[in-house]
Amino acid sequence: MEQLADDHDLLSLPKEKWCGDDLVYQFNGFWFTLPCLKAALHLLNNFNPLPTDVILASFPKTGTTWLKSLLFAITNRTSKDSLISTHPHDLIPTLELQVYSPNPTAAGILTSSNGNTRIFSTHVPYQLLSKSAIHSSECRIVYVTRNPKDTLISLWHYMAKSKMSHMRPWTIEEAVDKFCHGTVAYGPYYDHVLQFQKQSLERPHKVFFVSYEELKDDTKNQVKKLAEFLSCPFDNEEEADEIVKICDIQTLKQHEVNKSSDLPKWLGLPYNSYFRQGEVGDHKNYFNSQIIQRIDDMTRDKFHSAGFMFGI
Repeated sequence: MEQLADDHDLLSLPKEKWCGDDLVYQFNGFWFTLPCLKAALHLLNNFNPLPTDVILASFPKTGTTWLKSLLFAITNRTSKDSLISTHPHDLIPTLELQVYSPNPTAAGILTSSNGNTRIFSTHVPYQLLSKSAIHSSECRIVYVTRNPKDTLISLWHYMAKSKMSHMRPWTIEEAVDKFCHGTVAYGPYYDHVLQFQKQSLERPHKVFFVSYEELKDDTKNQVKKLAEFLSCPFDNEEEADEIVKICDIQTLKQHEVNKSSDLPKWLGLPYNSYFRQGEVGDHKNYFNSQIIQRIDDMTRDKFHSAGFMFGI
């Protein structure tokens, strides 16, 4: 992994404004906020996963919170009721935000010895992960993606709750421009998705690739596939049915912890900002035909030309 000596090196990287006046910095072809870039470099240089670890990878706003709930329930069946009292992001910490950040809130999980499968999440692209110990480890990766138009509208709603957006609202038109140019946190979206999709084809035993739409369309079947991939298959159909029921998005939204306006220590956005509608096709309520055409044209160019027939 490329070494950057100090903050001066980071600040000299190419930078762009994205939401409001907040900046993202380009590193190895991807864009990061400065705190996330520092933490990402720290984790890439120091994280040594165990063979039994599971890494949930995703581009932001593609279904990460739901997948955290499902993965926790699948791998912790005797303590799955924890989903009622604990937010999914506190059950499965994000490596660059909660474990390797300057003020970590979940670093203790690295030395946990309770015997359970350790599950982490990350938004760091595979292009960078491939240069770390994660690539050579026997740990397994679950990647979730989502239709780019729904991803973008979810990101727009999410950022609307941030302080920077309150100071200078982020218009849909600005959000579309930034998304299409790739200058959003962890972007470009298309490059992020394609490399994990490629890895899932080359190493299906190690990388499980699923779309949010597939999960919504047939949750039970996908949950069973996930359990098989994680080497903890269900003994009967009722077990799978129970996981689907307790992890239903509408059920999760009703838990007080997920409705809370409290701010987690690791991020300046409230817990309830991670549970909105969760519907497929929500972008149709916000985008006009010109915006839809613009994103669809890019999807054909980026995804379809690469043989990944997804996103339209």
